[in-house]
Amino acid sequence: MRRTLFPLLLAAAALGAGCSDDNSSPQGDGRLRIVHASPDAPDLDVVLDGDTVANDIAYLGSTDYLRLSAAGHVLQISDANAATTLIDQDVTVADGTDYTMIVGDTLADIAGVVLTDDNRTPPAGTIRIRAVHGAPSAGPVDVYVTEPGADLTLTSPAASNVAFGQVLPYVTTNAGSYQVRVTPTGTKDVVIDSGALTLESGQVRTVIAIEATGGGPPFDFLVLNDLN
Repeated sequence: MRRTLFPLLLAAAALGAGCSDDNSSPQGDGRLRIVHASPDAPDLDVVLDGDTVANDIAYLGSTDYLRLSAAGHVLQISDANAATTLIDQDVTVADGTDYTMIVGDTLADIAGVVLTDDNRTPPAGTIRIRAVHGAPSAGPVDVYVTEPGADLTLTSPAASNVAFGQVLPYVTTNAGSYQVRVTPTGTKDVVIDSGALTLESGQVRTVIAIEATGGGPPFDFLVLNDLN
């Protein structure tokens, strides 16, 4: 079945710049990574153009980047236990471009969205990071990015009223230690806390807010190491 994941997905973020300088595909190729972020879905198999390329991906697991020709491809995501196709969609890959497909939402509405990744090496002394709200039962949230231990009562959110499925654009910032906390919109009640998170120069990360296995709280972060 063909669905559109995350009806509130920000198209601008999904279509952001994605070519990679030193971790790139050769000319005529692109790369695609699949992430299992559907909390109540079974383990998944990935079938690309009729060939199985990954088996038994558990919740919060992901493939490595898969190298693909710059062309259109047919991607199927199946229940690894029942051999039932859950997602069947066309994916177009551009030359030298990296992509991440997030397989998300609940099993009843499972679907995949393909994001364009920006895996260019950040400028010296900086990191690049983006965030995705992938917890369907969490509701809209505020996101705080602070120095470790900062008092939230004295802090304004970095992003407010972030809906499920929303992708925040990439941010390039100084390398160092940060704490990312998520609260229900309009409150200071922390439902996700990264603790002290040290990011080193040259790293690129995608951070996804996720649910417990089976769905619901406790909520947490899944951090994908995109580059370095």
